Amino acid sequence: MLKIFNTLSKKKEFFFPINKKQVKIYVCGITTYDLCHIGHGRTFIIFDVIIRYLKFLGYKIKYIRNITDIDDKIINIARKKKQNIKHFTQNIIDNITKDFNNLNILPPNFEPKVTDHIKDIIKIIEKLLINNTAYIAKSGDIMFSIKKYFNYGILSKQKINLLKSTLRIKNINFKKNYKDFILWKLTSISEIGWISPWGYGRPGWHIECSTLSRKYLGKCFDIHGGGNDLIFPHHENELAQSSCIDKNFYVNYWIHIGMIIIDNKKMSKSLKNTLKIKDILLKYNKEVVRYFLTATHYRSPIIYNESKLQKAQLILKKLYISLFYQNYSFSIVKNLKNNFFLLEQQFYNAMNDDFNTPKAYSILFQISRKINIAYQQKKYLITNYLILKLKKLGNILGILFYNPKKYLQNNKNLHDFYNKNEIKQLIKMRNIARHNKLWEKADLIRKKLENKNILLEDTINGTIWKKKI
Repeated sequence: MLKIFNTLSKKKEFFFPINKKQVKIYVCGITTYDLCHIGHGRTFIIFDVIIRYLKFLGYKIKYIRNITDIDDKIINIARKKKQNIKHFTQNIIDNITKDFNNLNILPPNFEPKVTDHIKDIIKIIEKLLINNTAYIAKSGDIMFSIKKYFNYGILSKQKINLLKSTLRIKNINFKKNYKDFILWKLTSISEIGWISPWGYGRPGWHIECSTLSRKYLGKCFDIHGGGNDLIFPHHENELAQSSCIDKNFYVNYWIHIGMIIIDNKKMSKSLKNTLKIKDILLKYNKEVVRYFLTATHYRSPIIYNESKLQKAQLILKKLYISLFYQNYSFSIVKNLKNNFFLLEQQFYNAMNDDFNTPKAYSILFQISRKINIAYQQKKYLITNYLILKLKKLGNILGILFYNPKKYLQNNKNLHDFYNKNEIKQLIKMRNIARHNKLWEKADLIRKKLENKNILLEDTINGTIWKKKI
């Protein structure tokens, strides 16, 4: 049975959805001031794997991923670029959507933009003012009073009296308590904003997600998640707001994804040490990137370096070589009895243990080795059976969707010394030489190709060529 580590309880808990047939999920999405880096890619790929597995288990999914398309940073960057903010944000959204599609990330059911829900946000803020958990500050801004939520700090495990003021907290003298956070920010009429009962302005960051999750999923839903850098203050503040909007609010499981570390620092836009998804995909296949980002358990950080991506490339190549051994002239025996069912069950056990993808991958490698052995022993029924299992389990993780022949012949970041037609012609010449027992000539052609990083492998399906990594 599936168990999930819940950030709120700090322990693994058995998964019992609110509705036995449907799982409701909210993940904090993109902020449209720049393109996504692989840190974002990891978060959304992990939730993609989670969703694929839940679907495999038979659940229907209602998945919401918001878009923050208005905040100070977005406004400032659009202004510097002298671009219309709507055009600027839409261009970012279009490019990020392209990145996610290129990573084979399933789209959410809804991807609401904040600017399309300003009226909903205003209504939520009005509720907080009415129940006295929010107040109008001396500046005119609407603030949330964290003293009115007695469980503040329950998610991040911080004690409210130990929270300290920082230089990043603005307008501290306007607040009743320096720890209070903004719900509605008044702005000049010359800036981007909306009319509200409290004046012209725009919403704070945290109130967006409380509003959108409630609108699309209701007051109770199953999973809320994002990167672990969102635990505090964003998710802590969101939990406080939502609990004060409705006392019956709850989220069953809070899931947070570990950061990517580069040069001993977390990868973030603010530190300007990001690696854009689109740039990495120019060098590496999307399944290589997915493997790299999921081969470490999702709660652990990943240390980024090129050698790990290159290793991931080699691993994917080995899996695809195993898939290439499928022989379509042999049918699958449905009741094939062996110990292979045990391997499949071990894969499910790994995924049921808080989505333990490293362990799940180890099962794929075991199946791959068994495929290679069965093929060498000419046990083609077993070979075919295991190949189907490998594909099935790999697809749950979002990999092994390619035709193996095409994948092996189209590795990225490698120069084409021969075009495909030239390679096919040389293979044809070699096969003719072998047929006529001209072994020396056949070997010369093989070596000629090897010198250009083209490797040949003779199989029952014919000769396969692949690029050397």
